[in-house]
Formats: sequence, structure tokens, C-alpha cells
Amino acid sequence: MGAEGRQRIDKWLFFSRAVKSRSLAAKLVVAGRVRINRDKAAQASDLVKPGDVLTITLDRRIFVWKVLGAGVRRGPAEEARTLYEDMSPPPTPKADTLPDAIPALREAGTGRPTKRERRQTDRLLGED
Repeated sequence: MGAEGRQRIDKWLFFSRAVKSRSLAAKLVVAGRVRINRDKAAQASDLVKPGDVLTITLDRRIFVWKVLGAGVRRGPAEEARTLYEDMSPPPTPKADTLPDAIPALREAGTGRPTKRERRQTDRLLGED
């Protein structure tokens, strides 16, 4: 570890179980997906200390974690959770988002729509 409880960001992300390996953590930092106190982390060797707020973008999700301490090893999940406080906003409920697909206008089990039926559906949806 470094002085004053400081630690490299790639090691800290690995110890906190945000990523599976240090090399993935380094790639995440270099790609600009990690911010330390609102500033983009430029290198994997940037240091974090207790009190820093990290904003991490992973798989279309945004995590906001407050660093509580430096890690010593990559231990079990319970140990990793002691390294940060999760301040992430709650995920949006599925009911508030728009559906990805339009519900079927046909009865189930009636087979594929004909060309005429597809045209009618397109007209109803305003896709003329």
C-alpha cells in the first residue's frame, strides 16, 4: 500500500470486486469509464484514498461508490463490501421504461401474419 492509505485505482477496483482482474480494471480506467471525484481517471496508477467518490460505468449501469478504505487482498464479497459505501441511484423500474417490442395484435397460435395483415399493422402504427 502507499502512504496515508492511498492505493492504485486498478488494485482498488480489483480488491472491491468491481472487475474480475487487474488488467480489466486498468482497461476500464484507460477507457475513461472511471471518475475520481468527478475527474476522469487518466491512468491505472492514479491513487484513491478514503473519502474519494468513484463513478464507475459498467455494462450500461452507473455505480457511485465512496471509498472507505484501501484493500489488502481480493477476499470474499463481504470483505470487499467493507471497502466502499454504495451511493448509486436506484435503478429505474421496468414499468416506467418503454417496451422494446410492440405487443402482438394477433391471437396466439394463429400462425404467421400475411402480407396484407402486416401492412394493416404498419398503418395502425403510423409507419406509412
